[in-house]
Amino acid sequence: MRIAVLISGTGSNLQALIDHQPSAHYQIGCVLSNRPDAKGITFAQQAGIATEILDHTQFDTREAFDEGMIAALSRHQIDAIVLAGFMRILTRGFVNHYLGKMLNIHPSLLPKYPGLNTHQRALDAQDTEHGISIHFVTPELDGGPVICQSKFQIHTDDTVETLQKKAHYYEHQSYWQVVEWLATGEITLKNGQAWLKNQPLTTPIELNSMKQSESIS
Repeated sequence: MRIAVLISGTGSNLQALIDHQPSAHYQIGCVLSNRPDAKGITFAQQAGIATEILDHTQFDTREAFDEGMIAALSRHQIDAIVLAGFMRILTRGFVNHYLGKMLNIHPSLLPKYPGLNTHQRALDAQDTEHGISIHFVTPELDGGPVICQSKFQIHTDDTVETLQKKAHYYEHQSYWQVVEWLATGEITLKNGQAWLKNQPLTTPIELNSMKQSESIS
């Protein structure tokens, strides 16, 4: 499966996807950024991966930008989309174009804390548990069916920075694995629900208890 990774910034999850690519069933056919200065572009170039930079400020409307992305990604014969810190709200047209073939990773235990500033919101709520979620993308912001989650404890001395560091640790372990499941057809989206091996997924898979090399059984 040829995937495109969409980024806006550093692209640490992109690097994890690149690192696992040699033994995976996915191939990164393109890395696209809406910001010309995104550091993740360098990771792609160093790995010999094609890049596309579409500055969203050069488009008159959100719809025009997303249409430009579809055109750019089509040139690279992309089968699926992986959002990795892509800081744009996607239009319904773009989402529906790749429905069932687009993943996002979010730094909270969805449905808690969709949107931004998730770590601060968890601290403000005095939560004792936090984590990450990987989900199919649907037109509702951060509202698509959750495929898996990784959880960790919030300690009394945790800060936004320490929670972000913990979240990144689990993101880098988990995201490539879910992309691999999408590439092999183990995970699918049917009738608005995530399915695992042709069975509806009633609760998210918990990945923090799994080894990186394990596959779903």
